[in-house]
Amino acid sequence: MAPTRIGLPDISMTQMEYLVAVQETSTWANAAQALGVSQSALSQGLAELQRRLGIELFTWDGRRRSPTSAATEVTEHFRRILALTSDLSRWTDRVRAGSAGKLRVGMIDAAAVDHFGDALKEFRENSPELDLHITVGPSGQLLEDLAKGDLDVSVCVGADRTGFAQVPLLEEDLYIYAPPETKACASENWGPWVTFPRGSVTRDLIENALRSAGAPFSVVAESNQPEVLSELVHIGMGWTVLPRMQAERPPASLIPIHTTPLLKRTLSATTRETGLTNPAASDLIAKLQQEAKNLALKQRKSSS
Repeated sequence: MAPTRIGLPDISMTQMEYLVAVQETSTWANAAQALGVSQSALSQGLAELQRRLGIELFTWDGRRRSPTSAATEVTEHFRRILALTSDLSRWTDRVRAGSAGKLRVGMIDAAAVDHFGDALKEFRENSPELDLHITVGPSGQLLEDLAKGDLDVSVCVGADRTGFAQVPLLEEDLYIYAPPETKACASENWGPWVTFPRGSVTRDLIENALRSAGAPFSVVAESNQPEVLSELVHIGMGWTVLPRMQAERPPASLIPIHTTPLLKRTLSATTRETGLTNPAASDLIAKLQQEAKNLALKQRKSSS
């Protein structure tokens, strides 16, 4: 059974503004001037408002129109509606400007913890009316969530997939780490490996790089958490490939077997190619780009 609808008259915001204006000014001529319309348009608009409401709003006192008690009640109601509408208008302006509304951001752990934590904190502090929600997960899952519309932007490992627009932020070097006291050996003797689960973008990059180097890729343990992988290497479970910032962090504090990285991966801010762009997402991406430039500058200074 369909719900019963309340029979409300079709009233425009303009008609509400007309009634409020004539109540707040001394004459209809002044009201028309304040609204920027002719007196004829004002009179016609209010006559139509009376017709749609089905009640008398004005009576004639000689040649002067005087509001009825009903007009006073209706005017107070219209004032509240216009105030709320004004609030909504300002709020939507802020949403379009990126300072309010909701922004759903996905990030891999390295982006959220190691690279852009300070940028996220500053972005949140500068946008107190923005409902910022962060999801930390592997790149593959974040891209799936982005495609489904569950995220507005994803900061993850760049992947060549259709339907996404990517803004490169920074490159990470990934190094090979072996259990402590492992002696140097040829690439065909590297491994076995502890690495990210199947479906991980980084795992695919690692597997391709190892096979190109002539190394077997026999996986004995999997985890999405770099800290777990580092600890598994530390206890001798296998070898891994990770960014230095994650692998060499205490307590594992691994040492790479080579001074040169096995490969590089690019962290990108990714959005859907179709649909409206969330202005807040654009603002966040610009903030992350600036932070990435600052990080690159610090790295160059520290290495010089």
